[in-house]
Amino acid sequence: MNRSPSAIAASGSGWSEAKRSALIYQRIFELIVSGDFPVNARLPSETDLATRFGASRPVVREALARLRDDGVIVSRQGSGSYVKRRPDVAVLKLSPGGSIDDIQRCFEFRHGLEGSAAALAAERWEDADLKEIRAAFAALEQAIKNVELGAEADERFHTAVARATHNPYYVSMQTSMQPHIRYGMNVNRNLSMLRPAERVRLVQDEHRAILKAIEARDPEAASDAMQHHIANARRRMFEGVTE
Repeated sequence: MNRSPSAIAASGSGWSEAKRSALIYQRIFELIVSGDFPVNARLPSETDLATRFGASRPVVREALARLRDDGVIVSRQGSGSYVKRRPDVAVLKLSPGGSIDDIQRCFEFRHGLEGSAAALAAERWEDADLKEIRAAFAALEQAIKNVELGAEADERFHTAVARATHNPYYVSMQTSMQPHIRYGMNVNRNLSMLRPAERVRLVQDEHRAILKAIEARDPEAASDAMQHHIANARRRMFEGVTE
């Protein structure tokens, strides 16, 4: 998604500041991935970026804040913002249409939501619930053995945890978010298959930790394991490339 600064300004003329900020986030991200803004390089000032993209400084500031939250750039007091890592170009290939910011915000929201769901699941599961969580985990294991993507099994695992809460609001929220969750899972699991096999195993170990904590009826451990998994999934989206 390559857009000129004038195209960004024109296309965003009727948009909210949040939408314009997401578009600028995407464009800066693309420039970092392409190497136009290299690792350790200082980014242009907020004023220069605002001029470049035809946006206000608050809109640019919000885009930079999101990039900082995602670990792509870092701020140095009195010096400005610097590129911290250069994500793999595969992220752009797997996430067309400016959806990267949406995926990251979805991970951000899931961190708290699914953490609390895992805690409740650990307290409230019944035999049928635990059977389904175990079956989803086994399906993930089989996908690894078959060198398959496993996105459907991944989705099944997280849905089973939500159902084990016996709280319809968690299930409803999970269902309503499913298209966004599925998209992020597909991107992440595709990225994992481009990495060494150990990377896929690490992801599965995170699922195992969630399962074990739920089995043990340990809500705090279940919440921690789920939040650790979601945070790592978000981080794995932007793993750097070798310079």
